This record gives sequence, C-alpha cells and structure tokens, in this order.
Amino acid sequence: MTTVVSPPASLKRSLAIPNTNDGSAAAPALRIGMNSGTTWRLPDFSAAPRGTEAEVLRGIRDAGFASFQGGNPDITRSAGLVPTGGGRVNAVGEAGPLARSLREQGCDCATLHVGWGFEDDDQIDRIVEDILAASVQEQFPLYIETHRATITQDLWRTVKLVERFPEIRFNGDFSHWYTGLEMVYGDFEKKLEFIAPVFARVRFLHGRIGNPGCMQVAVHGANDPAPYVAHFREMWTRSMMGFLRGAAPGDYLTFAPELLIPDVYYARTFPNASGQLVEECDRWEQGLIYAQIAKECWAAAQQRLESETAQI
Repeated sequence: MTTVVSPPASLKRSLAIPNTNDGSAAAPALRIGMNSGTTWRLPDFSAAPRGTEAEVLRGIRDAGFASFQGGNPDITRSAGLVPTGGGRVNAVGEAGPLARSLREQGCDCATLHVGWGFEDDDQIDRIVEDILAASVQEQFPLYIETHRATITQDLWRTVKLVERFPEIRFNGDFSHWYTGLEMVYGDFEKKLEFIAPVFARVRFLHGRIGNPGCMQVAVHGANDPAPYVAHFREMWTRSMMGFLRGAAPGDYLTFAPELLIPDVYYARTFPNASGQLVEECDRWEQGLIYAQIAKECWAAAQQRLESETAQI
C-alpha cells in the first residue's frame, strides 16, 4: 500500500498577505485614516465635528482624513472616505467569512485581534495558517494587530511567529508593547533591532502614544520633546521604511489614530476646578497632531531610504 504524505504546511502557503492598493500607478503612499474609537463620546470641550454620523464623517474628511475604521461602510463611503474593517479571530474557520463579509462591504482591509494569548504554538500556527489562506483566497488584506491579550502580546513570541510565517503582515499598535512590556526598561535600541522583522511587515498603523506607565497620554503638539514621543516616532518610521522597501505602485500604508475613551481605561481623567473628572485632552485634536507626526515620520522614512540607496 502506498502511503500518501501531505506536503508541509509551509509549502501549501502561496503569496503573502497583499498590501492595500488603490489600483493606480501612483507611487507608494501614506494614507491618513481615523479609527472610530477616536470619535467615541468626546468631551464637551472637544473641537470635533458634530451632527449625524454622515455629518461627522464629512467633517473628518474635510479635516484631511482619507479613511475611517469601524463605521457604517455605506455611510463612510458616501461621505468620501474609504471604509476599513476590523475584527477578532479566535479559531480556525473564522477568518474566511470575516474577510469575505468585509470585502463585500467595500472595506479596503481589516485589522485583527487574534487569540487570547493562552494558545500554544501549535494552536497559533493553525489559526495563522487559516488567516493567511483566507487573505490570499479572498484577496483581502488581513493584518494581525500587535496587542495585549492576543497571540502577539510579547516581542519574543511575535518574532518567533514571523520566523515560522514570514508571509504574515501586521497592524502595528505599539503602545501595547511600549507600555505593557516596559520597553524602555533595558536596552531600548537592542529591542528595536530584535523586532526589526516585525517593522518589515507592518502594513497598517494604529496611532497611540503611551509612556512607560500609561499607554495613552496627551501629546503636546507635533514637536513634543518627550522621550516617549521620540520612541514612537522611531517605531513608526522604521515600520514605514519596511513598507516602502517592498511597496509597488498603488500601494498605500494607513496610519489611523486610535485614541480610546476613559470607560475602557485608555484616556486619562483628572479633576477640574470643580472636582469633576474630565479627560486630560481633546482626542480629536490629538488625532490631528498624530496625523502631522505620521507625515513627518513618512518623510523621514523616505529620506533614510534615499540615504541608504546613495551609499550603495
């Protein structure tokens, strides 16, 4: 009797998860989007656009944003914004239907929370294989997010995941690592070098800046001199360089501020003169600051790559 041996999983994989692409012949670009969490229950003093969902989305577009994650796709598109999806995948078989549904709704990609962090390597590999297969089959980018309480909750495990699955692509939400793993405790530069394989595979960025003790803090202008702001600039710049090194015409990388509400213990609150707890800043205005920082990081990434080329 002849024994049929299935090929190893690595040979079953085809192409890497696709980049987001607008179908044009334009040079690879940075797209500034916004995550819906940045607009949730803003304080009364916020300068954000107000009104119906459509009116708010048009205000977001008029402020210079090009996409919106987490809103009604039809209303988002009608407002002149590209809809972006998101979701959670906990088991084999969940990625395909999610990718298909979001693609049919007209979303350009999706960022994913994957697993709860208790999975062993075999369980992780099965889920990631399924995400890769779904993304390629549906030709819909699925970007696994770096996030607490998921399979990417620590640096070492995530780099080892890349070694097993070099096709993987990420949504970089680095506040979870910077604060959650206290990256500045020890050799920060060495840690950046260690996670270089992650930077090389980032295709979406959630913008949130934390310090070593709190993962969402106010940024005082694009030129804020705080060391943690410089650290996030560096991580975002290296991610953008990773994207640019392999990007094709029409490809774009989205940077979307995701600044969340106090109810989920992200935005900090402090007592005002009346003793009432209020948010420390306007998350809408913070989103505008983040957009400027992202553009400066993009310019820095381009300049560094040009310098690398000139030295060859």
